[in-house]
Order: sequence, then C-alpha cells, then structure tokens
Amino acid sequence: MNLFDQVIDFENLHRAYRDARACKRYRTSILKFGRDLEEHLVRLRWELGTGRYRHGGYREFVVTDSKKRTIKAAPFCDRVVHHAVCNVIEPILERSFIYDSYACRKGKGTHAAVRRLEYFMKSLESASCVQRER
Repeated sequence: MNLFDQVIDFENLHRAYRDARACKRYRTSILKFGRDLEEHLVRLRWELGTGRYRHGGYREFVVTDSKKRTIKAAPFCDRVVHHAVCNVIEPILERSFIYDSYACRKGKGTHAAVRRLEYFMKSLESASCVQRER
C-alpha cells in the first residue's frame, strides 16, 4: 500500500477524526461532522481519492492570552485531512530527526527543550569547574 492509500484508508481517516476533535468535541462544526460521521468520512475518502478534494477557507480570530495574536483556523473537515496525512508521514519523518529537535514532536516540546538545555548548561558548568582546578 503506497503512502497516499494509507492516508485515505478509512481506519486512518476515522483515527484522524478522533484526533482532530480532541478537546473540542462540543463545537458545532464537530458535532455536525460527527452526526453523519460515516457519510462524511466516505465522502472525504472519495474526494481525496478522485482528486476532487479542495481545502476550505480559514476562519480568523484574535486570542489575547499572554499577548494579542491572530489565529487562522482551518475548517474541521480539513483538520481531519491534516491529521490523516500526519498519521502516515510522522513515523517516517520522526526517524530522520535528531534527538534534540523539539518542535511539534510527541513527548518533546518547550518544557523538554528547557530541561535538555539545563542539562547541557550544568554539564558545561561542571566541565569549566574541572578546567579551573587544573
């Protein structure tokens, strides 16, 4: 099975739907998609397989948590496709990343990067102490 066939596999699309809805289950667009889930996934699979799929427009909104940011969010159906693609290519790409690459990786992220930096800084500090003692 080639990579594209893996992306449009029904089980992968269903997994992608579950991933895309995580922590957002009760939003209107997600509830509508889930109401006729099988029909939506079959149609999505057909559109992707026949080349008729078209990415929708982005919804723009402003978030002000620590600072003001403009966010552009894809329609839910498109987020399902994004997850379906990532489900297939992530394991392939993951093998090629160096250990100390932290962005957008499961089990990595900002906190893990900071811990690793602290480890290296302590190592350098220890090494410089040994140098000074000589």
